[in-house]
Amino acid sequence: MLAKPRPLDRIVDAEAGIAAEAAGLDALLGHLKPIEIIERAARESFRGEVAAVSSFGADSAVLLHMISEIDRSTPVIFLDTGKHFEETLGYRDALVADFGLTDIRVINPDETALERVDPTGQLNETDTDACCNVRKVEPLARGVEPFRAWFTGRKRFQASTRAALPVFEAVGSRIRINPLAHWTTSDQADYMRAHALRENPLVAYGYLSIGCFPCTQPVQPGEDARSGRWAGHAKTECGIHLSGLEKSLTDASL
Repeated sequence: MLAKPRPLDRIVDAEAGIAAEAAGLDALLGHLKPIEIIERAARESFRGEVAAVSSFGADSAVLLHMISEIDRSTPVIFLDTGKHFEETLGYRDALVADFGLTDIRVINPDETALERVDPTGQLNETDTDACCNVRKVEPLARGVEPFRAWFTGRKRFQASTRAALPVFEAVGSRIRINPLAHWTTSDQADYMRAHALRENPLVAYGYLSIGCFPCTQPVQPGEDARSGRWAGHAKTECGIHLSGLEKSLTDASL
C-alpha cells in the first residue's frame, strides 16, 4: 500500500511546479519588450490574478505608466510603512491621478505586531531587518496573498544583488514578474522623457532609490542607485524580494 503524501510533500511538489512554470515563462516571454510582457501576463497567463507592487519611489512611474496603458484597473499594492517621506505619499497620489489607476491597495503594518516589536517606533535604530520584517515583509505577504503573480519594477543595473535578475521568478506558490529587468538607466530615462512622466521630487536631491526616511539618504557620485539605502550597514534589500517573503506567506508568526 502506497503511503499518503504528507502536507509538506504536497507543498514541495506545488512549489516545484511553480518554479518550472516561472522558468518556462521566462524562456518564452522574457525577451519581449516590457509592455509586451505586462500585456501577456495580465491578459493571458495571469488574467484577473495579477497585481503590481509599487513603492512610488524614484523609478516607479515607468512600470505604472505601462500598466495603465494595458489595464488601469490592475490592483496596485502600496506598503504604507508609517515611515515614508511626505514627498513619496504626494507622488503616489499624483501618479494615481496622472495614470487613472483605479485600484490602489494600501497595506499597513499589523498594529498588534508593531506594538509587540516596535512600541517606540525606533526599531530601525537597533534592528533594521526586524523593522523591515514588520513594516514591509509581512504586510506585502498579506497584500499579494489573493494573487497568483505580481509585477515589480526591479532592474539588473540597480545593484550587484540584482545582476542576474530573471523576468519571471518563483516565490513559493506565486510568480514575481520583473518586466524591466534588462533595462538600462538610458532606457529608463528615455521612456520618462518620451512620455513626459513626473519624477519623485526627491530624485532632484540625489535620492536615486527611495525607501523609508530614517534609512534613506542621497547617493554619492559614482555609487550604485541603491547605495543610499541603509548606508553604513551590510543590508542591501528590505526583504520583500528575498526568501523571507516566501516564509511570511505561510507563517502567521511573522
